[in-house]
Amino acid sequence: MNTMQAVVLNAFGAPLSDMQVARPVAAAGQVLVRVIASGINPLDTKIAAGKADHARAQLPAVLGIDIAGIVESVGEGVQGYARGDRVFGMTGGIGGVQGSLAQYAAVDADLLAHVPEQMSMREAAAMPLIFITAWEGLVDRARVGAGMKVLVHGGAGGVGHMAVQLAVALGAEVYATGSAGQRAVIENMGATFVDYQSTSVEQYVQQHTGGEGYDVVYDTVGGATLDASFRAARQYGGHVVSCLGWGTHALAPLSFRAATYSGVFTLLPLLSGKGRAHHGAIMLQAGALAAAGKLKVALDVGIYTLDAASVTAAHAALTEGTARGKVVVQVAEA
Repeated sequence: MNTMQAVVLNAFGAPLSDMQVARPVAAAGQVLVRVIASGINPLDTKIAAGKADHARAQLPAVLGIDIAGIVESVGEGVQGYARGDRVFGMTGGIGGVQGSLAQYAAVDADLLAHVPEQMSMREAAAMPLIFITAWEGLVDRARVGAGMKVLVHGGAGGVGHMAVQLAVALGAEVYATGSAGQRAVIENMGATFVDYQSTSVEQYVQQHTGGEGYDVVYDTVGGATLDASFRAARQYGGHVVSCLGWGTHALAPLSFRAATYSGVFTLLPLLSGKGRAHHGAIMLQAGALAAAGKLKVALDVGIYTLDAASVTAAHAALTEGTARGKVVVQVAEA
């Protein structure tokens, strides 16, 4: 009982390894979680490849940012959780904090929320990073509300499909870009589809806003899409948000529209230790929306388990573009 199975990254760019490691205990303020499922994000694959310095991974590392599991024990000072509770959150895998690709994880209770009974553990594991990123952009930064015109770039993607559903739930008039094959997915979430491949920014801004621009533009793609976002913002008060605004961009198109910009860096509470309780509060909102039938995560059909070969295959599904929805590793049975 003093050790547990984990999938470990011993060197960047090297194969993952199956290892027995020390089983953690819940310190003060922590919850020991028996991991049921681990959500896999593109960031996990970048960390493994050594291409995500901003995540500050420390080797050897147990990856896995998103977790869904069952409370095994609670540390001193923890309230609101008891053995047997189903919980989820974005809790580790970066900054030297153990991730969810292990049988157990001791996590900061502030980062967690209860999983609603309507949600499976696979769905719960798939949601934290992408929903938190969507919430921080639309609610914390842009203050989206009823009647606002919101454009989500990459509306069928991981963060994108959370952002579309959240904006709809907030009462906004939602538009989302995608390829022709993603039209049905976007429209089924309650958004107006915008074909970015066949329509220029100026054309869809004219078509849908009379040339005025959108109140809020959420860029989930980065690069040239962020530049396009600056041109799509509403004149006098439009706001652009990006979770991938890491390049060098000309601000003139934004400035000439008298619009504003803000960035989202979802990892900051985990890396800095500040603002963690807000992440737990956001996950509480995710659970409430899911329970109300207003939020559903798209899951890839692939089944992966807690062993190095299977996790490697899960990573490959993302890097090779074969995944159709969020990839989840089934660590144990609930």
